[in-house]
Amino acid sequence: MHPLAGRQVTKMNGLGNEIVILDLRATAGVVDAAMVRAIGRGDGLGFDQLMVLRDPRCAGTEAFVQIYNSDGSEAGACGNGTRCVAWYLMRSTSRETLKVETAAGLLQCWRRDEWRFAVDMGVPHMSWQEIPLREAVPDTSAIALSFAADAPPLMAAMVNMGNPHAIIFVDDLARFDLAAIGPKLEHHSLFPERANISLAQVVAADHIVVKVWERGAGITRACGSAACATLVAAARKRLSARTATISLPGGDLAITWRDDDHVVMEGPVELEFETTLDATLFADAPA
Repeated sequence: MHPLAGRQVTKMNGLGNEIVILDLRATAGVVDAAMVRAIGRGDGLGFDQLMVLRDPRCAGTEAFVQIYNSDGSEAGACGNGTRCVAWYLMRSTSRETLKVETAAGLLQCWRRDEWRFAVDMGVPHMSWQEIPLREAVPDTSAIALSFAADAPPLMAAMVNMGNPHAIIFVDDLARFDLAAIGPKLEHHSLFPERANISLAQVVAADHIVVKVWERGAGITRACGSAACATLVAAARKRLSARTATISLPGGDLAITWRDDDHVVMEGPVELEFETTLDATLFADAPA
């Protein structure tokens, strides 16, 4: 039998960002891209991100979290998924705070109430090497990106918030087809690790409306790291304050770029169901 068969998984969402949590702490289980895609084929288990919990590597943390996109590729950060993980780890306890590890670093999490959590997403990175870009550019807050021979380039601001993000500020979101633009820019030659693509409309100094194409997942109802990257890019360009509501198709996130340079994201989570993985899912996935 496949080692993941019979394992319990928890299906959640953060603002409609579909999350599955697989707890492999205290096991030597291995997860690869084929297994990730197999899990997503489970009944009701279609996800934007799979959060795999591993034993902690650092003292004082609860788990090391590996993050996978629905296509099986790995991500460095997932804000909505981290809030779901915080709920999972604090459930049935009186704890109000904890830390988890990710490929992007240590993340502090706080419980605001039963279904609302905040996450310190860390420090944004904006140099071309840190994003990363394939070549040096004079200003990462204003990069012309071409996506079609018959269309003018779009100006993007680049921010790495655990994942590389390109944020394109527009006057009217309805004028742009993200489903057409997103996949082309995700794979733009400038991005050696691909990029998340966001269209953002600044409504007021404290309110920005955003739509996101996530690398490896496509259009999602919400993306926490994109919301953080958008706030940083807008404040850097003096389009917004350092605290704002970021409205995504799934709902609102409160984002603050603190004076210590850390970005804090706050928003709700929802438990959908818990189930076990059926062995038939892994018929074509190697053990």
